[in-house]
Amino acid sequence: MKSDRPTALFLDVGGVLLTNGWDRSMRQRAAETFGLEPAEMDERHHLTFDTYELGKLTLDEYLDRTIFHKKRPFSRNDFKSFMFSQSQPFPQMIDLIRALKAAYGLKVAVVSNEGRELTAYRIQKFRLTEFVDFFIASAFVHFRKPDADIYRMALDIAQTPTEELLYIEDRPMFVEVAQGLGIRSIQHTGFESTRARLGSLGLSVTG
Repeated sequence: MKSDRPTALFLDVGGVLLTNGWDRSMRQRAAETFGLEPAEMDERHHLTFDTYELGKLTLDEYLDRTIFHKKRPFSRNDFKSFMFSQSQPFPQMIDLIRALKAAYGLKVAVVSNEGRELTAYRIQKFRLTEFVDFFIASAFVHFRKPDADIYRMALDIAQTPTEELLYIEDRPMFVEVAQGLGIRSIQHTGFESTRARLGSLGLSVTG
């Protein structure tokens, strides 16, 4: 009898493996740190960030529109360093995925909404290539969740039967879109619940 155990994982990054790349709380900290007007910064961010995540703007162009449209008493590099420093790992989740890949020979892919420079920094900083086989990041493929085409592209690249896939994602809408394409999904709300769900599907490690 064929096992229901997944042979491949699709993973979100922000909220699953790492903190988000550049969310509201991080922008609030930036406003406080650099003396920016939060409402203006947030409005400009919302008008242009999707374009950055789609790979149609560089990080410098995004910052030109949101921060450096006027003279500032701090440098662009100072602000970028602050942005990058906001990314922190979720070590338990990273260790779990590493262990599962080693134990079961899983194919592991990232499906994420992130700008190119933030993606590159996070991949290198947290050594994601050591356990992720390929990255379907919005800035690379010019599709952005919840567009179903980003999942279709991931399926084409993975070349794994849909019934053998498992997607781990923290945002309910993105889970629903993936499920609509027949991709079995876990809404990630915390390490313990996700580990338990993985175990129920035959993916467990000890120690």
